[in-house]
Amino acid sequence: MTAATNDIAPALRIDKWLFFARFFKSRSLAATLCAAGKVRVNRLPIQKAHHAVRVGDVLTFPQGRHIRVIRVALLGTRRGPAEEARTLYEDLAPPESIAAAPLAGERAPGAGRPTKAERRAIDRLHNG
Repeated sequence: MTAATNDIAPALRIDKWLFFARFFKSRSLAATLCAAGKVRVNRLPIQKAHHAVRVGDVLTFPQGRHIRVIRVALLGTRRGPAEEARTLYEDLAPPESIAAAPLAGERAPGAGRPTKAERRAIDRLHNG
């Protein structure tokens, strides 16, 4: 080996890493998200599932109604239990810290029926 190859940090395919870290149920789902261009590595969008991810890289991708921002802590060698998967990353923006605004027309559980003034406001919103 030359000195240049010793300086290269170990890497893993991003679809494998996302599968090992249990963000997706299958590797093909992770590959599909990558191919759609919805995953960013260090703020740069990627479109290939074989993109190399290294320790310290920051990944940004949608998961459900949340945008996940993850720093790679370890590469991992297998898809292990959830406790092992949590050691592979550091969550920079946990989903529970993101204030999810209710969708239009949704009410808080137990809030009851809208009042007459609220119904008129809803009608104005829908009818312009």
